[in-house]
Amino acid sequence: MQESMKNHFLQLHLLTSYPPANLNRDDLGRPKTAFMGGALRLRVSSQSLKRAWRTSEVFEAALAGNIGTRTKEMGVKIFQSLEEKGVSEKNAKDWARTIAGVFGKIEKEDTEKPLKKQLEIAQLAHFAPEEEHAIEQLIVTMIERGSGPEDEELNLLRKDNSAADISLFGRMLADSPAYNIEAAAQVAHALAVHRCVVEDDFFTAVDDLNAGNEDMGAGHLGETDFGSAVFYIYICIDRRLLLENLQWNRELTDRTLKALLECATTVAPGGHQNSFASRAYASYLLAEKGDRQPRSLSVSFLKPVEEADFGDGDLLEKAIKALNKNMNNMDKVYGPCVDSRQAMNALTGEGSLAEMLQFITED
Repeated sequence: MQESMKNHFLQLHLLTSYPPANLNRDDLGRPKTAFMGGALRLRVSSQSLKRAWRTSEVFEAALAGNIGTRTKEMGVKIFQSLEEKGVSEKNAKDWARTIAGVFGKIEKEDTEKPLKKQLEIAQLAHFAPEEEHAIEQLIVTMIERGSGPEDEELNLLRKDNSAADISLFGRMLADSPAYNIEAAAQVAHALAVHRCVVEDDFFTAVDDLNAGNEDMGAGHLGETDFGSAVFYIYICIDRRLLLENLQWNRELTDRTLKALLECATTVAPGGHQNSFASRAYASYLLAEKGDRQPRSLSVSFLKPVEEADFGDGDLLEKAIKALNKNMNNMDKVYGPCVDSRQAMNALTGEGSLAEMLQFITED
């Protein structure tokens, strides 16, 4: 029996302050930015955030066995597995190309290219655990009988699967659209709530074995860019779609929601962490549940918070005031935008992560 879920939408609003950092780089190695309200803001892309979350130890610990693998190199993995078990190089390559081709286009065979390139899928494919298991079983079958895959054995794609990351963030297979999965979670780019400046750090490294008798110069010169900001992060989750994507498994759905919330509040993107140690937890979290059309509260920061009049307090305190003012005003003009909401404030010590984890999974 398919279990229902009240409060269709779950919306998360987070404020996280990062010290000097380069969390997410552009093509020039500088922190990503965006203009908002006529002011330059630091930015962390949604792709960067989602990858940091789904590959984190927090996500793995909560959802081990229910996480997919996103790769172009499944053909390489299949080839290596076959060759290790005694299959000839030619057969291993042919069979691997055939199996990997189920999940995406394989380029025409060209022996002039490295073997790895001959086996790669043209685009990243996200494999569910059930699909990886089906591939492993097919490998065993082929080795036992000594021949390649039969046509009926290539039905390896699974519309119904238990991959929490695929269910949250979706999957698109251009060559097999019937197996696309609509994302249950929408993640906005994280944007600074105030004006920002990207700064340059010129640094040197000293050669330990250079006594300076002949050359007093540094062993290495370099430059890196960084910035510091309070970021607003908005996430909207369709709880009913997530439940449907996870085959109406309520226990797994609740675990997935909790893992996402814990990651969003405690896991930082990994860019330049060794240089900046910029790991940060969210200082403020507002969670909202309801059936009405969701809305971001990013307009709270259209005017940079340092230029807005919110009385005394630092940027973070003013950002919290701006967020709550806009939330209340939205409710005044549109009526209650959500059915229930709960907040956690690390600055004042109000609320707790445990309470928020319980709130987001309750009907």
